[in-house]
Amino acid sequence: MTNRQLFLNHVGQTSEAPLALEIIKAEGCKLSDANGKEYIDLIGGISVCNVGHRHPAVIEAIKKQLDDYLHIMVYGELVQSPQVQYATLLTQHLPASLNSVFFTASGSEATEGAMKLAKRFQNRTQIISFKNSYHGSTQGALSVMGSEYWQQAFRPLLPDILQMNYNSFEDLENITTRTACVIAETIQAEAGVLVPQNGWLKALRKKCDETGTLLVLDEIQCGFGRNGTLWAFEQFDVVPDILLLGKALGGGMPLGAFVAGKKIMDSFTHDPVLGHINTFGGHPVCCAAGLAAFKVLLDEKLVQSVKNKEELFISLLHHSKIKAVRSCGLMMAVEFDDFDMNKKIIDALIVAGVFTDWFLFAANCLRIVPPLTISEEEIMLSCAKIIAVLDTL
Repeated sequence: MTNRQLFLNHVGQTSEAPLALEIIKAEGCKLSDANGKEYIDLIGGISVCNVGHRHPAVIEAIKKQLDDYLHIMVYGELVQSPQVQYATLLTQHLPASLNSVFFTASGSEATEGAMKLAKRFQNRTQIISFKNSYHGSTQGALSVMGSEYWQQAFRPLLPDILQMNYNSFEDLENITTRTACVIAETIQAEAGVLVPQNGWLKALRKKCDETGTLLVLDEIQCGFGRNGTLWAFEQFDVVPDILLLGKALGGGMPLGAFVAGKKIMDSFTHDPVLGHINTFGGHPVCCAAGLAAFKVLLDEKLVQSVKNKEELFISLLHHSKIKAVRSCGLMMAVEFDDFDMNKKIIDALIVAGVFTDWFLFAANCLRIVPPLTISEEEIMLSCAKIIAVLDTL
């Protein structure tokens, strides 16, 4: 049997029609399949490969750590150099109030940990999230997901969850002194790249301050330069109480984290002790890879090129079939009439050698979230192929 058949038979599936491309090599912004076909990668693992696939510095860091040790003990018990160095460098590039990092194995686990931390620190039960939000697929994260379509088959979920409308000033009045935290994506990604408007995020911060509510900002997709600044919240003059990180955090390896002030984070150390534990969170190889990738992001000044690359994409994506292009840095949604049209375009682009997909809550939008290392030539070629496909449909 072929690898494709074995994949369909023995690997748990998430849809009835997976793409099932057999990728055997990834380098920079390119993918290669088992037939030798090359693709420009406009997905980047969905905001994972910000420094490109297999950056030499990341590979070298992984190899070096392999010579030292792999897993040795659950997170938080032993002093492991990759964790310590990465947490230190992260906090050096975050506001002073975000000075304690709790590593997890994924972004979903970061969401779970942050929800527990808020309830424990606040001694409150209510959590507020937003419609068309995505924070992961585990049951706690699913409870704050902003879509009944994705939730309905798995109820009952966590109680005392309230959902509000993103960018609604009126809805902010729902935040009260019984709200433990409000969790929001700084940029709503799966909704098709929705950006906070007209000082709304500052108003949300103000309302949280007035009610003693913790503000949790999810930058699992939009952190690490994706939106043109190192952290997206910098663009809106707010600082969260808890920050969620994942995806690009590991440089291509599985890693998540939630970051808070030490006073808040220390809530997990007592009543009960071991208030949150994780076997593989902050795995030393993953932390070594993530640390190397973060250094690349800083040293190669990749964030500074994001806005120019965004503008180049926008300048080239003009066609009568394109209804809108929404973007914030190199997170872009190209809107079409409906999902059927978008799926035809995605399938045709794969044939043409461009790899992309759609958004969970905006299925009529084509996703563009390439590695930040994508070259101008690769941008121009991918856009030319998008326009050529649209001309044929």
